[in-house]
Amino acid sequence: MPDRHILRVALLQLRSAPGTGEERARLNAEKAVSACRTAKERGADVALLPEMYSMGYDLYARPGEDWTAEAVTKDSFYVNALRTAARELGMAVGVTLLEAFESAPRNTLLLYDRHGREVLSYSKVHTCDFGPERLLTPGESFPVCELDTAAGPVRVGAMICYDREFPETARILMLHGAELILVPNACPLEQNRLAQLRGRAYENMTAIATCNYPEGEPPRAPDCNGHSVLFDGVAYYRGFPGSRDTCVLEADEEEGVFVGELDLDMLRDYRRKENQAETFRRPALYRELCEEHELPEEFRRPGKR
Repeated sequence: MPDRHILRVALLQLRSAPGTGEERARLNAEKAVSACRTAKERGADVALLPEMYSMGYDLYARPGEDWTAEAVTKDSFYVNALRTAARELGMAVGVTLLEAFESAPRNTLLLYDRHGREVLSYSKVHTCDFGPERLLTPGESFPVCELDTAAGPVRVGAMICYDREFPETARILMLHGAELILVPNACPLEQNRLAQLRGRAYENMTAIATCNYPEGEPPRAPDCNGHSVLFDGVAYYRGFPGSRDTCVLEADEEEGVFVGELDLDMLRDYRRKENQAETFRRPALYRELCEEHELPEEFRRPGKR
């Protein structure tokens, strides 16, 4: 019997370095590279950082002109250090950053494959416009790439934190063929948000890997709680009575490197045989989702773009 195709995903649930600006970005890069080495030692094929790790998602209780000035480019020390680590370790790395972009920065994930090549660039589409993120430039698309790994090619997409609140995000990624969705995060992963992630994995038959900050982060708004989590999206499978728990890994609140395994053969077999996701969709009836609607008064909020 041939070997199973097992993809090992490392969630780098790290604290951010103190300070601000270039010095913090440099220290965060060094800490992230060290965590990548640990992940590789534990057999990881892919490593993922929390949301905007270049500056520790340090947006709160600061003037906008201060934190937006901490945006970094793809040619920065921070990005280059992690790109180099991906190549030297032979492991894909999901690099998260406040990315310098035209008139206002973006909240971005760059995925570098095990050869150090950029294969995915995703910027958060659903920015949190009810808070400091209203100063950011939102992304405009939901790309999916083919990631070369030791377990073979894997179709990978991304969504970032608040994107999770919109089921359309994961649905589009599934329609583009995503088998694994990477989700950098910076908010409490309590029971309802964990249920959202479980639901996105279940309804799309897609693995979802979410990396959060540990308890007490980010700076000036310490409301994260760890619980980085990996769902494999396989709810029903032979050998399991009834439905099975799709949660492969859930971290605790502490800082650490957490590695979980995805059985790609099981996921692909499941997607061929089960009826979630695309099978019985009726998209002609969903056109209202693409139209603006006048909502009832109690749902109207200021600051909508």
